Amino acid sequence: MNCEQGYRKLISGQSSGAGARLIRTLLAVAAIGYSLVVRLRNFLYSSGWLKTHRVDAAVICVGNITVGGTGKTPLVVWLCRQTITNSKCAILTRGYKARRASCVMPRAKEECNTQYAVRNTQTDEPAILTESCPQAKVVVNADGVAGAAEAIGQFGAEVLIMDDGFQHRRLARDLDIIAIDATLPFGYGKMLPAGLLREPVTSLKRAGAVVITRCDQISEARLSRLEEQLRSINSEMVIAKSIHAPVSARTAEGEEIDTSLLKSKKIFAFCGIGNPDAFLNTVAALGSELVGSKVFDDHHHYTGRCLADIRELAEKSGADLVLTTQKDWTKVISEFRSVGSARDKLPILDIESTVPFARLAIEMRFPAGQDELTALIRDTLAGRISTED
Repeated sequence: MNCEQGYRKLISGQSSGAGARLIRTLLAVAAIGYSLVVRLRNFLYSSGWLKTHRVDAAVICVGNITVGGTGKTPLVVWLCRQTITNSKCAILTRGYKARRASCVMPRAKEECNTQYAVRNTQTDEPAILTESCPQAKVVVNADGVAGAAEAIGQFGAEVLIMDDGFQHRRLARDLDIIAIDATLPFGYGKMLPAGLLREPVTSLKRAGAVVITRCDQISEARLSRLEEQLRSINSEMVIAKSIHAPVSARTAEGEEIDTSLLKSKKIFAFCGIGNPDAFLNTVAALGSELVGSKVFDDHHHYTGRCLADIRELAEKSGADLVLTTQKDWTKVISEFRSVGSARDKLPILDIESTVPFARLAIEMRFPAGQDELTALIRDTLAGRISTED
């Protein structure tokens, strides 16, 4: 069990014993202090004591109220594709543990997947966004206001999509869209570090829309109760329901395997994301045989030895295919390409060996609420930019 899994078992109450209860008590005390700081900060921004900076572009923020994977990145990609046809679009992202204060992701796919990823292996989301939204500029800057100025000044951006910016209130936004994971919507109902909430659920009153992700992984009854909870917090916001639909598996050699063909394969799955169960459930739902899996902490950095161990586990389990997420893939493929002569020492890393590696490509689809969400986005942009083609 990795550290993140152990932490979740602890805060969810699955870990028992006097030691676990003591730690949960200490975490609850710490959460009181954290909650007070967050509430004070939000009050200062809402009352105008802390200044927000408005820029000469429409700003749409995609965020969440919990830590861990809620499906923000597919939502950012969908949103970018919605807006880019009528305007110049830039994506602002802080970049997880980015080593440089600011950069613009390289446009060439090959450069993005190798040069940048090798230099800055922790920033997996920007690499995904660059590949998925090639017509948009992806600006990585820990300071959202400075990143916005760069996107507008250098690239003439008319629409800024702020990735993971709900808590970063210095940059004024025209619309907040919040991703809520249906499988764990409110982070065990407690603030960090006793739970996974980054701020109180009442903060959803600031949101113009909520997108409930992974709706297909819970029952209709649970989904209805969740929607009722959300409407009780903010009755005016748009609520859309989405799923992460698998499209295909794509190998390192460029082969694309349709999801219908995956049903006949034995799969070994691995990931290092905020909600690993959601990925494993998606793989299981493909109808293929899941013969084994390995879960790492979120934003795990893969080494050659690590990948060799994964392939060895896959071969021992009789797998036909090793499958991971697109987020993990940016680091996996970079490591494959960077080992070079090390393959003589680690021949199991050969991309063309017995069990191929592949990523599961997904896209966001909306069983309900897409028209309302699209109309809200259109109305927001109409008030800030020209919508003429």
